[in-house]
Amino acid sequence: MEQSRQQSTQPEARTALPVMPWKEINSAGAYVEEGTGDLYRVPQEALGPASPLISKESNGASRFLKVSSNPYVTLHEARISSAQQNIPPNF
Repeated sequence: MEQSRQQSTQPEARTALPVMPWKEINSAGAYVEEGTGDLYRVPQEALGPASPLISKESNGASRFLKVSSNPYVTLHEARISSAQQNIPPNF
């Protein structure tokens, strides 16, 4: 009788992506807002002394997950990274 072998699958180790408030975004990339799942693309040109030059006004404290260093990452890749961090993408 042939003995069957079961292969155990170990969960993949996921690396935690950087999370920061809007005012601390100081590098180009694609960011997902934790609360809304909205994607923000911050190109290098948008960064300056008042980094970022794009302003976001809100009554609440938003936190952003950097899903890629590439501000032009594909939507598919950004959605996957967002979902892997348990943030439902809204884009």
